[in-house]
Amino acid sequence: MSESERWKERGVLLRVFVHVYATHLFAGFVMLLFYVGGHAGR
Repeated sequence: MSESERWKERGVLLRVFVHVYATHLFAGFVMLLFYVGGHAGR
């Protein structure tokens, strides 16, 4: 495997990691909004 292929593979893995992390962060934020909204009237 050449050096450029290794860098491409690492770039893809990094992008996948960032997308998964960002998606979980966004989902957690949405869940927090639902939790706060559900307990706002009490």
